[in-house]
Amino acid sequence: MNPSTSPWGGRFQETPDILLRRFSESVSFDRRLYRQDILGSIAHATMLHEAGLLGAEEREEIVRGLEAIQEEIDQGVFPWSTDWEDLHMNIERALIARTPAGAKLHTGRSRNDQVATALRLWLKEEIDADRAAIQAVQSALVDWAERELDVLLPGYTHLQRAQPVLLAHHLLAYVEMLSRDSDRLREGRQRADVLPLGSGALAGSTLPLDRRRTAELLHFSQVAHNSMDAVSDRDFVVEYLASLALLGTHLSRFAEDLILWSTSEFGFVSLPEAFTTGSSLMPQKKNPDSLELVRGKAARLSGNLLSILILLKGLPLTYNRDLQEDKEALFDSADTALGCLRILAGLIPGVVVHRERCEQAASDPMLLATDLVDWLAHHGMAFREAHHAVGRLVALAESRKVSLAKLSAEDVAPLHPNLPSEWNEIWSPRAAIERRQTEGSSRPSFVRAEIERWRRQLRSE
Repeated sequence: MNPSTSPWGGRFQETPDILLRRFSESVSFDRRLYRQDILGSIAHATMLHEAGLLGAEEREEIVRGLEAIQEEIDQGVFPWSTDWEDLHMNIERALIARTPAGAKLHTGRSRNDQVATALRLWLKEEIDADRAAIQAVQSALVDWAERELDVLLPGYTHLQRAQPVLLAHHLLAYVEMLSRDSDRLREGRQRADVLPLGSGALAGSTLPLDRRRTAELLHFSQVAHNSMDAVSDRDFVVEYLASLALLGTHLSRFAEDLILWSTSEFGFVSLPEAFTTGSSLMPQKKNPDSLELVRGKAARLSGNLLSILILLKGLPLTYNRDLQEDKEALFDSADTALGCLRILAGLIPGVVVHRERCEQAASDPMLLATDLVDWLAHHGMAFREAHHAVGRLVALAESRKVSLAKLSAEDVAPLHPNLPSEWNEIWSPRAAIERRQTEGSSRPSFVRAEIERWRRQLRSE
């Protein structure tokens, strides 16, 4: 590389050391932004022409050159070179080789505001893809909930059986989580929808640039108000990574539920073979590797968020080269989250529910101990007194090695004179969930209404 041909060649007499060129290049990963970079350059050239800084023919030559370069990149024949550091310089070098007008394209522009613009354009598109993938998982969960609407299973706290719930109610809990994830991404997209281009390196430009026209061409809803903030702001990256980290946490929790449910110990479901693997040693194994990877990749999403927070915390205004390090974590999280969502959307329809095993587990009378407390409270006993009384009954049943439902009328009569006559009715798990009265509970009519609500909402998005 001749120093006179580098973007800063007028100042330097020596070429960068090859070690520095290899150490500092980003084209090996930031080339992913080529469509957005070219889109931004075409808009910039159009604005320069309208501002009288570029002739009509020059603008046409630049646009034709950039479109030809994009076609070469699309076809995989563009000659990327680490000698030219990043994708911006690779594209600009190729453009100048095609037309002398290419040397004017960088008028009023710095790579600082150029890369920030490309990154925001890319992120807006990526968020749209993420939200569509989230919706696909939600739809699969709603389908599953409707398909198995009458299946009961134990709900758990502390991974101990707690109370009976509908499987559909459990699944819709994840639909709620994913809805919040989608909302966070939508809100983050709004904050990413700000044009930095025209901020220059940090202080704006003396040239008559029409930033609002560029924003219109690139479909940004607003322009950045402070040029120093515009070129150094990566809050939109942090917000995106934070949203994906929490999304990953939710997907990991769902994966863990399915992993547990598919074990011999639980036996509630079987996973589709197409999303499981075997063992190289043990021929009987059917391992939930896809779900374990979803669970594992959640840690990666959290780690990428942390790396960018640490990257940013010590940077003075404005642009610093450290910011180059934002892209690999960003791209990795985007790919990882989208991959997890697509795996789950493919896996969920193939899950087989073992209804009898679920029903058997949900029929454990201990799961209705709270219903017994509620019955006593409804019949006038103070809740805390009722709680202790039922606790003593549980201890009595355990000492006799019988289920709670098998205690005699003599055992339960001291709690309330009407209890023996109604004792047997209390222990039906289906009757128990029908007794649920609070909005948002596992009562079947409420769950059916929620399925319909989600159907309408997902259709409207």
